[in-house]
Amino acid sequence: QVRLVESGGGLVQAGGSLRLSCVASGRTRGRQMAWFRQAPGKQREFVGAIRWHDRWTTYGDSVKGRFTIATDNAKNTVYLQMYALKPEDTGVYSCARKDGLGADHVAHTYDFWGQGTQVTVSS
Repeated sequence: QVRLVESGGGLVQAGGSLRLSCVASGRTRGRQMAWFRQAPGKQREFVGAIRWHDRWTTYGDSVKGRFTIATDNAKNTVYLQMYALKPEDTGVYSCARKDGLGADHVAHTYDFWGQGTQVTVSS
């Protein structure tokens, strides 16, 4: 059974930083992992993705240069390091796992999802 558990969310002031973690369990790790976020009243937004085997990464335009995704393969954990946070970064951040192919930024191409962790950035 695949399970994704996020942690690390919280309240931070604008300009601050935060690191989220996603621990993945299951018989296999799948092909790649991603972070998405959703603010109240808005559509889910792609934050970034990383492949397990070569650590290749891609990011959404709104977070490029501020956020970094990394993995600890030994711990089956994916991290989202967030710097220079803005109030518009507020939302529920969820990690997701993709086993097959498909566009990296498209949510429905991911097969498994965590419950999410709330990030609130105050101005």
